Amino acid sequence: MDDQRILHVLEELLSNVPCEFAAIAIQIPKGTDVKWKHAAGNLNDKYKRITLRYGKGIAGRVISTGTPIHLDRFPENIIGRDLEYPIMLAEKLISAYAVPIPLNGSAKGVLLIGRRVRQPFQLKEQKAVRDYTSKLEKMVFIHD
Repeated sequence: MDDQRILHVLEELLSNVPCEFAAIAIQIPKGTDVKWKHAAGNLNDKYKRITLRYGKGIAGRVISTGTPIHLDRFPENIIGRDLEYPIMLAEKLISAYAVPIPLNGSAKGVLLIGRRVRQPFQLKEQKAVRDYTSKLEKMVFIHD
């Protein structure tokens, strides 16, 4: 992984889509756990210590279903308890949009953007995030 290039793309995403946080989670190659690996706009480094089980949290759910997740009033209307969304709690996010990053046709990573205010992501913003996944796929999984 080229960490600097990935961070540059996340920072570019922050400036092109009105959001305060952008991060990438990756399914660990040996196993099914998911870890947050890269972030921009983060309040702290807690994201580095978050490991999720497959199917849990935003990243685990996006990878297990292969579909995007949109939250706009966290912690209202969530599946499960708020403690199951550690990235939302660690970064004080209220609105988030997360999409799968595919590897060989299946979701092995997640790109998440978030806001610390209650403001849903519009369709054009969601499309912009999805467009970034093809750019990131080549960087994130280059050595996996």
